[in-house]
Amino acid sequence: QVQLVESGGGLVQAGGSLRLSCAASGRTSSNYVMGWFRQAPGKGREFIAAIPWIGGSTIYADSVKGRFAISADWAKNTVSLQMNSLKPEDTAVYYCAASSSIATIRGFRGPWGPGTQVTVSS
Repeated sequence: QVQLVESGGGLVQAGGSLRLSCAASGRTSSNYVMGWFRQAPGKGREFIAAIPWIGGSTIYADSVKGRFAISADWAKNTVSLQMNSLKPEDTAVYYCAASSSIATIRGFRGPWGPGTQVTVSS
């Protein structure tokens, strides 16, 4: 089982930037794919982005494409999400995810970490 702990959230004005980090531990593997999800108040959990630990292409949801960038450092077991041009609709709790492939990361159902709150003011 992989343990995931997110950090880096906060309050930012629209148009601003934040960088989230996720520390992975436990039974992680260099073959894994890491991802980010978010859950806004009153809504379901939404897939945002994914990246293989080593090599391979990144994928993004249309809602964040061109504004967010995911990166991964296998040596440090850390996955980051650089968020630029933030909008009020990006307000949500952000969660990290781990799965065995790009094909399955979107269907990740846990276990989830505590998440990190991002609030974007207008």
